[in-house]
Amino acid sequence: MTSDAVVGRQQGVLADWNDDRGFGFITPAVGGPRVFVHVSAFPRGRRPVTGCEVTYAELRDERNRARASEVRYVGAVWAGRPGVTGMPLALASATLFFTLLVGLLVLDELPVTLLAAYGLCSGVAFLMYGADKSAAEQGRWRTSESTLHTIALLGGWPGALVARRVFRHKTTKQPFRTIFWFTVIANCVALAWFVYDAPVTLP
Repeated sequence: MTSDAVVGRQQGVLADWNDDRGFGFITPAVGGPRVFVHVSAFPRGRRPVTGCEVTYAELRDERNRARASEVRYVGAVWAGRPGVTGMPLALASATLFFTLLVGLLVLDELPVTLLAAYGLCSGVAFLMYGADKSAAEQGRWRTSESTLHTIALLGGWPGALVARRVFRHKTTKQPFRTIFWFTVIANCVALAWFVYDAPVTLP
């Protein structure tokens, strides 16, 4: 995007924010059309949330469309960040699951190969979510949702569960959330079947 000139510093409210895609719209305090804003216009260290008051410099792109630049938060009060509130539960769930896997390994109910596979898939899932979040913020090529669901289904869901909270990515979008939890359930059912009924023995 290119810009011509700064129209002036204005104040408004972030009335609509898509954290997964890294953009939203500001409603000017003086009224008028909403102004597009990208996550790169915000100061680092604090994620934007719907309803926060901001000031911004209004620019015009090559099509004469308004967009916000150099956004600053107004006041010290800032709403709770989506995703952070679920971090302890996500970490606890992932830790509990791997503790269960280690317990099954000790009891000789689970091969070490499978434990390693879960660890590897979780690490890959974590990195994929981080890369996809970065791509969304920078407007680059995204990782498909089907790929994210596939890695979760294959055993990477603990890593994905934590990554969703760490990067505040894919925590509110539907039907992504519903499908994600279906992959978790399906994987756990498959694991239970493998442990108790599968005839295949892995090293």
